[in-house]
Amino acid sequence: MNIDLLRALCETPGVPGREHRVRKLIETEIDGLFDEVRTDSMGSLIAMRRSRTKVKNPLKIMLLCHMDEIGFLVTHVSEKGWIHIDNVGGFDPRTLFARRVKVVTPDGDYPGVMNAGGRPLHISSPEDRKKIPAIKEFFVDIGLGAQTREKVQVGDFIVMDEPLVEMGDKIVSKALDNRVACWLGIEAIRALAESGVAHDCEIHVAFTTQEEVGLRGARTAAFAVLPDIGLGIDTTLACDTPGVPENEMVTAQGKGVGLTIKDGSFIADFDLVEEIEALAKKQDIPVQRSILASGGQDAAAAQQAAAGARAIGIVVGTRYIHTIAEMIEKSDLQAALDILVAYLKSK
Repeated sequence: MNIDLLRALCETPGVPGREHRVRKLIETEIDGLFDEVRTDSMGSLIAMRRSRTKVKNPLKIMLLCHMDEIGFLVTHVSEKGWIHIDNVGGFDPRTLFARRVKVVTPDGDYPGVMNAGGRPLHISSPEDRKKIPAIKEFFVDIGLGAQTREKVQVGDFIVMDEPLVEMGDKIVSKALDNRVACWLGIEAIRALAESGVAHDCEIHVAFTTQEEVGLRGARTAAFAVLPDIGLGIDTTLACDTPGVPENEMVTAQGKGVGLTIKDGSFIADFDLVEEIEALAKKQDIPVQRSILASGGQDAAAAQQAAAGARAIGIVVGTRYIHTIAEMIEKSDLQAALDILVAYLKSK
């Protein structure tokens, strides 16, 4: 398992609309794996691998793997150097206190600390401690005081700043949502190419932009490709942790790749669900069905583009999602890779 690639993907900063560094990393990694590679007007990287049997009118399969991570844009820098923010993507403010962050500017990156305005612990009242601030009440301090205004401007972006770590059979990092998918999009095609299998289908892997703010890059990419089948590659919730009822856990870690039956943005093609389940059983790949009550993913964009496509989500269950400590199980990631490679070989 290429953990070094996953580490590089997760630790490279890129929020919605600022995916440039992630795209550049992926461009380097996919060199030689595809027949055509282009960047569209939304910034999505669309890579195409032609049918290896030269069949007429090949089936078009599209893998949608979004590059963006949740983060913040700078909205204001005060005279004293306090950086004020606006979120791009969904955060639970309870997870944002006293976080190390990275402020990304055209001229360089600056380490910073994020916290909420108000009294610290030792001088706060019991009522103060019960308050959960709104995101607009958080600020970033890069330690440069008034000089901050010379370094940081409105529109620069901010990401959480912690390294990827391996913990036994788990991987923990910020931005596993959705650099996991970018990793899968690369490694699946690498494995397919190395296998030498002459696949009939035409494969499009779209490394999309701005998913976290409404599937925006996937919508334009899907309209350009017009796939027959759309595979939304993503993370999903693994709420197999204390305090969550069993019927709400969505997925359980260690039980394999998830197949999204439904979420807040689409309902999967059920024939496709059953086809992939049967293939997984044949290949002895662990798989679990998944329904997410709200939220969405790029498969919805492929399903609804132009005349539409058959679509499904191929997902990796993730604990503590949309935090700095997202956690996946290595065996689930391997199962996701195995089913993608098996499916593409079969087509």
